[in-house]
Amino acid sequence: MTEQINVPPLPSEPSRLVNFWRGLVYAMRSNPLTAFAMVLFLLFVIAALFGEAIAPYGPLTTSSNTLQPPSWAHPFGTDQLGRDVLSRTIVAARVDFGIALAAVGISFVLGLWLGAAAGYFGGWTDRIVGRMVDTIMAFPLFVLAMGIVAALGNTVWNIVYATAIINLPFYIRFARAEVNSRRDAGFVEAARLSGNSAARILSVHLIPNILPPMMVQVSLNLGWAILNAAGLSFIGLGVRPPTPEWGIMVSEGANYIFSGEWWVFFFPGFALVLAVFCFNLLGDGLRDMIDPKGRT
Repeated sequence: MTEQINVPPLPSEPSRLVNFWRGLVYAMRSNPLTAFAMVLFLLFVIAALFGEAIAPYGPLTTSSNTLQPPSWAHPFGTDQLGRDVLSRTIVAARVDFGIALAAVGISFVLGLWLGAAAGYFGGWTDRIVGRMVDTIMAFPLFVLAMGIVAALGNTVWNIVYATAIINLPFYIRFARAEVNSRRDAGFVEAARLSGNSAARILSVHLIPNILPPMMVQVSLNLGWAILNAAGLSFIGLGVRPPTPEWGIMVSEGANYIFSGEWWVFFFPGFALVLAVFCFNLLGDGLRDMIDPKGRT
């Protein structure tokens, strides 16, 4: 009777979720600024989701205490209508983050597929997509956004569409370059010889391979989209008052710079700067996570 030998199973490879958390911990340890940006991002998310619940006053509540400097009752002071600047700054995060996420999401999905199709098929597809990108890039992007919003009307969704259009070329050009460099790779040829359609090769084999570097571009574009939405509001083409929005609040506070009421514009402007700074630092952290050379 032969003796049965129990062979221990081979250790399984870590899952993608485990690898993601390992990369996240590595990025936090290697770059403290990335950890600071992550904490700041979570604070902004909390403000965007629960702003009205955690704000000490209603964002539209007026009072007779107009243009009061920062105090214990109003840590950020009050504006020209007696509204609490802190409450309006907190609640404004929902509008700005909502516009940025919707605009970047639309431009990311459209740009990813258009650029991937142009890089994979080439020919007339590449020419048509390339001419569309050249047409958008021929205009100063903020001026183009101004023209789109002015023509369609300054509603929230028109701001989203305008911001998405001016962000579209970045994703198209990036996806095209990445797919074009991989379309003749061995794994793509093997998938093609196995009878996979072009749509399946793009969606299963090529696009998942270019998603990690594109997420860095998403993080950077989120900050720029917030800045673009605030800029449109600052010149009167964005969200309409009295809706709390950082660009509107800076525009209204700019009228009181020389009279000494600095808090009306300073705190919303500082929140805007922090949001853009946060996304730029997160982009650097994501770049460290997906770059294997930085972990060797």
